[in-house]
Amino acid sequence: MLPIALRPDGRRAVIVGGGGVALRKAESLVAAGFPVFVVAPVIDGRLSDLLARRGGECAERAYESSDVAGAGFVVAATGDDAVNARVVEDARAAGILVCDATDGERGDCTMPAAARIGELTIAVDTGGAAPAFSKRVLEEIGATLDADYGRALETLARMRTYAKTALSPQERRAALIALSAMPIAELAAMNPAQAEHEVEAAVARLRGDTTRATSTLRCASRGSALAMTQTRWVASKLAERGVATTILPVTTAGDRDRERPIESLGVNVFVKELEIALRERRADYAVHSCKDLPSQLPADMTIAAISARQDPRDGFCSERYERFADLPPGAIVGTSSPRRRAALALLRPDLDYREMRGNVDTRLRKLQEGHYDAIVLAMAGLKRLGAGATHTVAFSVEDVVPAVGQGALAIETLANDAPIARTLRDAVNDVTTELCIGCERAALRALRAGCSVPLGVHASLDGDIMTVRGFFGGADAEPRRALLRDAVRSMREADSLGSRLADALRSPLSGRLVVVPRTQARPSRVAGALRELGAEVVELRAGDAWPDPAERMPDMLLFASSGAVAAAEPYLRGLRALTRKPIVAAIGPRTSAAAAGAGFAPDAEASAPSVEALVELARKRLERA
Repeated sequence: MLPIALRPDGRRAVIVGGGGVALRKAESLVAAGFPVFVVAPVIDGRLSDLLARRGGECAERAYESSDVAGAGFVVAATGDDAVNARVVEDARAAGILVCDATDGERGDCTMPAAARIGELTIAVDTGGAAPAFSKRVLEEIGATLDADYGRALETLARMRTYAKTALSPQERRAALIALSAMPIAELAAMNPAQAEHEVEAAVARLRGDTTRATSTLRCASRGSALAMTQTRWVASKLAERGVATTILPVTTAGDRDRERPIESLGVNVFVKELEIALRERRADYAVHSCKDLPSQLPADMTIAAISARQDPRDGFCSERYERFADLPPGAIVGTSSPRRRAALALLRPDLDYREMRGNVDTRLRKLQEGHYDAIVLAMAGLKRLGAGATHTVAFSVEDVVPAVGQGALAIETLANDAPIARTLRDAVNDVTTELCIGCERAALRALRAGCSVPLGVHASLDGDIMTVRGFFGGADAEPRRALLRDAVRSMREADSLGSRLADALRSPLSGRLVVVPRTQARPSRVAGALRELGAEVVELRAGDAWPDPAERMPDMLLFASSGAVAAAEPYLRGLRALTRKPIVAAIGPRTSAAAAGAGFAPDAEASAPSVEALVELARKRLERA
């Protein structure tokens, strides 16, 4: 038996028969693009409806030999063996390929069970011996594939078209073989420009032309000692492959403001300026601590590679006390992370947890100067710098669940820089860590959580069994914890496990973004209470750098005073330009009137002029939204 693929090329297919078998054959032929003509004394209503929808024809009468004239393909599918035999004889006499659906040995061919994913066709044939088994096998194969395979095929088709115009036949064949072996998800995500770049890069690799595949790259990096150490490590991995790196130090918003809590500065405070350098082509790639990345990258950005993970745990550091348990009641512990504060407070609610900002060396110096009895830092940063305190002890991931991505580096590029992304991936990417980070980031996306949310997620892989644990320190009587294990062999399975963990951790306000304009310098009590409920809160004052609401629409705009409405005018101008608006809440009649005068009439007003009433109002409206 020789499997073949038959193209319609405008020729019609003729089906003799009008029952269930004829219906199944018609469905396959219509899906393949054939104009279909059906003839039978009685035609199933579903079959006639199909032909009416898809431009086919039917005739309710007995079969005539002239019915097959001019056909490209004929199917005999009646319940009368003599009629089927006659159809086969007539088709062969006219030189037309014929299938006898009732007797696989009598016709020229059989029609396999088939599934289509875009232009990809998967067929299973048992030679007519067991059609039901064909269907079963096809379903089992189809269960392992998704729409990415169809999109990957579209990309490969574009690559083939480009290769035909740009390459010699010998180079074309070798390049297309290499390109077909690329990961399905990468092929599926490519746009036409990326596909062309990837063809060129593949040829450059085949020719051994390292200069064409980029011999010098520019890297955007924060200027701290830790960031530069991380960037130099990535540069060293590229250098091993003959690619040099020049480093562009960039100061981010998080670096400029070292006084206020990170969660009050807005979103992407350690990332946005590095991405601007990529967009302006001042840099080819950027190196981030993976835990600094937001749950969703901008559409024009991509993660090209994830490094092998350094120690993901959080570390207890003290000059006087050997262990966390040795701290006396009331001891001062410094940390800038809401996640760490929430987890540590469960272990030792009797300690005084205080905000701490600055680079690793700055924090260690403040510890040595006696400003704190202990501080908590990421073990990965300490180990990369070769730094630490007199007493440095790692917390277990069970006690203090690490931040998403903690310990790993993420290398970011423009989404359309496929050759550069490939070079970075080949040099740096660690597949095991990539799967674990993929799981953690899937949970982060599902929860729509930002840096102000006390959330920890950590995944580890043993063979093909992934264990992922999560911690959410919300305002519930008991913080939420979850632990899941499952087999993970692909990024799709890692994403699925992360999403399931998010379901287990989900809080009513998790991932909700609330913008709170204010006039006072001190942090808002309203904002603090909403963060405790799991919301992501951005506090903004007049004179602050206001975020662009087009980048992320807030779920709620909350006014705690009439003065806050005036302070928010730069942000409100951006909101007015958008078609969608957030929920608007206000604390009283005067504030409501000011908001309405600015074009944002409140959807809800607090029942009393108090922080508690405003927080309760916000909670109820966000839970219903």
